[in-house]
Amino acid sequence: MKPRIAMTASLEQSPDGLRLHAPVAYAEAVEAAGGLPLVLPPPEDPARAAELLGAADGLLLVGGGDLSSTLWGEALNPATRLLHPRRQKADLALLAAAEERGMPVLGICLGCQEVAVHRGGSLIQHLYDDPTVRDHGGGGRPKADHMVMVEPDSSLARLIGVEPLHVNSTHHQAVRDPGRAMRRVAAAEDGVIEAIEDVTGERFFLGVQWHPERLRTEPRHLALFEGLVEAAGAFGMRTG
Repeated sequence: MKPRIAMTASLEQSPDGLRLHAPVAYAEAVEAAGGLPLVLPPPEDPARAAELLGAADGLLLVGGGDLSSTLWGEALNPATRLLHPRRQKADLALLAAAEERGMPVLGICLGCQEVAVHRGGSLIQHLYDDPTVRDHGGGGRPKADHMVMVEPDSSLARLIGVEPLHVNSTHHQAVRDPGRAMRRVAAAEDGVIEAIEDVTGERFFLGVQWHPERLRTEPRHLALFEGLVEAAGAFGMRTG
């Protein structure tokens, strides 16, 4: 059986109640990497997170709105566009359950930020409050693109190589502090953190700020999903 990758999804309010929203590009990237995507609706009871992950071998945290800054003890910036509170609770519960099981995790954009906050880190709430920051897209700005520099002694470098990588960019928040036992492994030219990973290198626990699912036809971006699927396959073999 193909490694099963659980994917988080957004909630949107509609006249007939909450609706699930999951961009198909994430699922297509998982499939292109040899995995089987499983979309997880955010559970109303976060305590069910471990149960929902029982059918999966890896966790993919997808993009979305902004986490509440109360999670790391700051007042809310006026530019914040809050994630649905049910999804915020569910995502962090799923992440905690995945880490407790030793399950491979890949966080993308919001997912990268969730990984940092889960580990006790913090975020820059609005990049454009700093005039030295270049355009990263997001916050009402059009999509941007730029280069990121990869740390050569990182698990990320072993996946995608050490050469500067051209990425897309649609975020107005970013990781300030990667959190406990996490480190910065890629940054933009202006210093904004673009990727973080577990310092031990013993497990696949990675977050990237850009959107590789939209660039999945390019081998270096698809390699992120291939790394997740490979790690998920090994996890499934150990725990199956």
